[in-house]
Amino acid sequence: MSEIINILKTDEFLIAIAVINILIIIGLFMLLIKYVGLNKRYKNFMRKLGKSENIEEDLETFMYRVDKVEKENSEIKHLINIVDEDVRNCIQKVGIVRYSAFKDTGSDLSFALALLDEKNNGVVLNGIYSREMSNIYAKPVENGKSTYTISKEEEEAIKKAMEKEANIRI
Repeated sequence: MSEIINILKTDEFLIAIAVINILIIIGLFMLLIKYVGLNKRYKNFMRKLGKSENIEEDLETFMYRVDKVEKENSEIKHLINIVDEDVRNCIQKVGIVRYSAFKDTGSDLSFALALLDEKNNGVVLNGIYSREMSNIYAKPVENGKSTYTISKEEEEAIKKAMEKEANIRI
């Protein structure tokens, strides 16, 4: 026991205690600085969170809003899928060929017009012009083919339409 008392009375022990105290004070100041910064960040967060004093109510309000937005997004996605399916059945590809149906008429006033959807279904119209009259004939097209006999101009119009990429994409 006397040895411990002798060690406590030495200058080295007092210097060691002083160094430890200085380190503790430095650590205390570092913690104080971190606390002030954290407190400032907390106050800014609380100010942004809401004006009310009940954080739980604010969080419930935000969660309600998030749920509402997620539900609306889900409905929008569903409607977009419906519209996308409808668009696939709309005219997306057009091919036209102008030609002269008769030798006695000038200019290329007759035409073959193919109107097709994404799956190459639709109609081909053939407008035949002559000096005395003008007629338009329509023939259905399925998968790029018609069950009716088609002219070379109608076939060319269908081919032109099918070569085009469908422009409408959602």
